[in-house]
Amino acid sequence: MVVAGILINAAPGKVKSVLEAVRKIEGVTRAYAVFGRYDIIAMADVKDLDNAAAMVVGKICKVEGVARTETLIAANI
Repeated sequence: MVVAGILINAAPGKVKSVLEAVRKIEGVTRAYAVFGRYDIIAMADVKDLDNAAAMVVGKICKVEGVARTETLIAANI
């Protein structure tokens, strides 16, 4: 199991609609609007790195209003 934090920048005026859409994506366990450099953080549990990439590129980045993302993968140290 891979835990990922996906940091999302939304287009102006699109934070709420992007947040609602991201929350509906399978594998996303929670998502919040945040203050700071990013607009939204989504946490996801996925099978492996390939599934993480498929979720981010194939689903999250295709949500209308997503401007860019940065994905952080949890390290087991």
